[in-house]
Amino acid sequence: MRRYVPPLEDMLFVIERVLHAPGQWATLPGLADPGIETARHVLAEAGRFAAEVLAPLNAVGDREGCAYADGRVATPTGFAAAYRAYVDAGWASLGCAPEWGGQGLPHLLEAVIQEMLVSANHAWSMYPGLLHGAYACLAAHGDAALKARYLPRLASGEWLCTMCLTEPQAGSDLGRIRTCATERDGAYVIDGGKLFISGGEHDLTDNIVHLVLARHPGGPPGPRGLSLFLVPKILPETGQRNGVYCDGVESKLGIRGSATCSMRFENARGWLLGEPCKGLAAMFVMMNAARLGVGLQGVAHGEAAYKHALRYARERIQGRPVPGIAAGTDPVPIALHPAVHASLAAQRCAVEGARMLAYWTAQLLDESEYAASPDQRRHAHERLALLTPMVKAWATRAGFEVADQALQVFGGHGYIEETGAAQALRDSRIPPIYEGTNEIQAVDLLVRKVIADGGAAYGRLLDELEAAARHDGQGLEQQAVQLDALAAHRRLLADIVQDSARDPGYPYRAADDFLRATALLCLGRWWLKVLALSREGGAAPRGKAATARHFFDTVLPGIAHVEHRIRCARRALPELDDCD
Repeated sequence: MRRYVPPLEDMLFVIERVLHAPGQWATLPGLADPGIETARHVLAEAGRFAAEVLAPLNAVGDREGCAYADGRVATPTGFAAAYRAYVDAGWASLGCAPEWGGQGLPHLLEAVIQEMLVSANHAWSMYPGLLHGAYACLAAHGDAALKARYLPRLASGEWLCTMCLTEPQAGSDLGRIRTCATERDGAYVIDGGKLFISGGEHDLTDNIVHLVLARHPGGPPGPRGLSLFLVPKILPETGQRNGVYCDGVESKLGIRGSATCSMRFENARGWLLGEPCKGLAAMFVMMNAARLGVGLQGVAHGEAAYKHALRYARERIQGRPVPGIAAGTDPVPIALHPAVHASLAAQRCAVEGARMLAYWTAQLLDESEYAASPDQRRHAHERLALLTPMVKAWATRAGFEVADQALQVFGGHGYIEETGAAQALRDSRIPPIYEGTNEIQAVDLLVRKVIADGGAAYGRLLDELEAAARHDGQGLEQQAVQLDALAAHRRLLADIVQDSARDPGYPYRAADDFLRATALLCLGRWWLKVLALSREGGAAPRGKAATARHFFDTVLPGIAHVEHRIRCARRALPELDDCD
């Protein structure tokens, strides 16, 4: 986008009024409670950095892309200087533990800042985007020596990192990975190739720490034989180059300023993270953080695209006024045209709903790590298991759909590159694909998280949604809409669990729609909360109540159609055409 204005009022409304996060921070031992005034200051400064430093480089990165020559990658003009400013200001260390040089601030604040960075410049944000996940993975699974050597440099942002999973023949089927490890001199040697590695090579930092999934020597076939290894580009103990090479960067539809690399490991020295042949378990610490981050990318794209379209619609004068909507005969801003107005209202509803879901998930991440009670931590982990795939898939789909609607508001100017609407559409298309496609997230939710325990954990989530509806929705007509939707969904859940036992393929066919239904019900919880707050004088910003009512009038009723599709998924899919 060509301009970015951080939506601080909307962000703080969710943090303070909807989630009551500042009150929770003080109850979480081990979490550095910033206090709301400090949090507001941090977010304001982060917004200024995003708007003034990153946003002006967004079109530059899209236009220039990354240059590859002789194994080296040059990022677009200004990217390296912006990263140095980011590190010097201490932004990389916010959520890391003080013992490793971090500031120990809530993951929720990190999530809000991540939204800002992506809205301003998605391609640039990809480089530090994996730092938190890599830091958490190393903190959970590294030995004392690895932690001492690498965690302070990851916490500070001095070194960047990658997540090396995908291979050409494997894709999302990690059991087909061929990259192998061989024990040597108390460590391992890694050989193999990886594909689509974000930030695999660049000029932002001197060293890059690769977390590589590879076959353990003597391990069983398939995913059970994979281990996770830390493989640096430069060996810190000697300063020598490791056997890690970039063979090229991809020419892409979007986020062109982010280097997506083909990587080759030849006799590369690496160190085991976690237990042998438990690499997927160790890697999932990083992958789950990445999936929440990708969900936030959907929020960020939707926010930037919506506001860009809104500004244009208010400035673009075209067409006569519609009787009953605008007076006079002179041409009016297209924001007053009913079709454009309806589109913008739908965009706002999608963006602000996705933001509440993503911030709720980030808040649960804080609770899962820092709550004093083991029961509280277990509860938060259980919710995260259900919400993370839903937020990743729902928010990224919403972000792309909003970018698509926003481009439509621009009309013919939408597909002209200088407006930025086309770049927003291209950039927003990748989050539904990577870190596990949205279809994979849906299967993970329904098959692995819901049906696996007969719907028990998911039933407890529904209990929580119902209790919230009864509490927050008192005296609101929308309460009945939410409660009726929950009751119908409970009946459907029982049928899904029962029918899946008879037809194991059924939940795979129904998964996408089940995830959408889950998202709608979770959104209903928070939009009811917004309506409840709107009854309190000054508790909700202008327009929030109208947007909440728009959700219950036009969005939540769609759950009936979604659940009809879930029932129809009991039938086998139609055959496909033959191909020559």
